[in-house]
Amino acid sequence: MIKNIILDMGNVLIEYDVNRPLDVLCPNEESKKIIRRELFESEFWLEGDRGNITDAEMLAAAKARVPEKYHAALEKCERHWPDFLNRIDGAPEFCRAMRESGKNIYVLSNASGRFYEYFPRFYDMNFFDGVVVSCDLHIIKPESGIYEYILGKYGLKADECLFIDDREENVRGAEEVGMNAVKFENNYGEITEKYGLLSGDK
Repeated sequence: MIKNIILDMGNVLIEYDVNRPLDVLCPNEESKKIIRRELFESEFWLEGDRGNITDAEMLAAAKARVPEKYHAALEKCERHWPDFLNRIDGAPEFCRAMRESGKNIYVLSNASGRFYEYFPRFYDMNFFDGVVVSCDLHIIKPESGIYEYILGKYGLKADECLFIDDREENVRGAEEVGMNAVKFENNYGEITEKYGLLSGDK
């Protein structure tokens, strides 16, 4: 029986689309391509999620690989990308329904420390029974340690958890430690029905 819902943040609770800041803040297609590659898709971004480098260090590393003529756009993208986030439609309603059905609700996110700046704009942190952010642990999904950490920290049984994430590799990582897990495709209704989350029969 599912007693605990563990939710990814990006594109499960909050819509994260790097095209939005790139389209608004970059002067041309070349700059979009370069900044996407050297900032949002770089190894330094992942190191930020691991909590191994600061935002300033990540920006400096990107600047070293981006032509100087695009530094202003790069700085704007690094500073303002959280301004382009949006709440996922149906996510608050799903969370409330799970709470009302008696389930515990947790967040497990790969994110840098800026998570604590932008996440409260969309959700009350105190609503959740627990929030685990990769930067605090220096490990990221789909590494097994981050799933094991949330289970241990909150005393959860893996087979009583349903993990919801938009990335297949993260879903597999959760399954490997014994969790029920499903890839999110803007389908809260289907997930609710498939796992009997309101009837308690799964």
